[in-house]
Amino acid sequence: MNVRLKFAVVTFSALLAVAITLSLGRWQLSRADRKEAIQASMDTNAALPSLADQALVGGGDLQTLLHRRVLLRGRWLALHTVFLDNRQMNDKQGFYVVTPMQIEGSTAVVLVQRGWVARDFMDRTRLPQIETPAGSVEIEGRIVPPPSSLFEFGGPETGRIRQNLDRGRFSTELGLPLLPVSVQQSGTTRDGLLRDWSKLGSGVAMHYGYAFQWFALSTLITILYVWFQLVRRFIPSR
Repeated sequence: MNVRLKFAVVTFSALLAVAITLSLGRWQLSRADRKEAIQASMDTNAALPSLADQALVGGGDLQTLLHRRVLLRGRWLALHTVFLDNRQMNDKQGFYVVTPMQIEGSTAVVLVQRGWVARDFMDRTRLPQIETPAGSVEIEGRIVPPPSSLFEFGGPETGRIRQNLDRGRFSTELGLPLLPVSVQQSGTTRDGLLRDWSKLGSGVAMHYGYAFQWFALSTLITILYVWFQLVRRFIPSR
């Protein structure tokens, strides 16, 4: 390869690499901007007064109510309590206890993430005893998306211990309409469940970190190109 062709190839490669890394850096900044906007909306909703449970069955767009505090009155469907496995709280493995609650005066049912409980590592099938009052109860909580899904090797699970909870299939199991949001219960812990839920957070710092890395790589490529392809041409060899 002659000198001119080699120079052209190196120049094209450097320009392409700089363009790609700059584009990736800008993409990370745009993701950070979007997450900051989402975080601002979450913080605003979290600071608003508590909603009455009828707001959940009023037929509006429930996604606009995410992260609002809510006061629920209804009855637990205790027989349908599900223990979501491999869930962490305070860096410990255990179960998220999820019990559907039928809202008072309605056929609508909302999944309530009641809290976390440690699992028996000697016997995975042994479930802890969770106090679930009968009759009408009142709880406080925060409106959130349904429980997050973890990777699973098999198909959808049934039974009390599950890796994930598919809302559509679970609604069919219940024979009742299931709302597209859930509630993370807060308040007292007399039922033995831990409710140290993770704080609201957008993870925006991660995107700024990635953006810095891409911009730094772009700068490094530029410096190396200028040094080896331009500056060294004018330095006489010894």
